[in-house]
Amino acid sequence: MIYSIVETAKANYLNVYQYFELLLPEIPMHMNDANLKFMDELLPGTPRVQENCPSRFKKS
Repeated sequence: MIYSIVETAKANYLNVYQYFELLLPEIPMHMNDANLKFMDELLPGTPRVQENCPSRFKKS
C-alpha cells in the first residue's frame, strides 16, 4: 500500500517526503470519522497537495 502511495505521488510530480509529512499527521485526526470526505482533499491532484508538496522535477 505504501509503495502505491509513493508511486502515485511520483506520477503526480509530488515531493514524496513532503507528501507523507502532510498525510501522516492528518489521517490519524480523522480515525473516528464516519465520513471519509477528508480524504478527497489529500489526493495528489488537489490544489492543497500540489501547492504544499511540489517536486523539483515538476514539468512547467
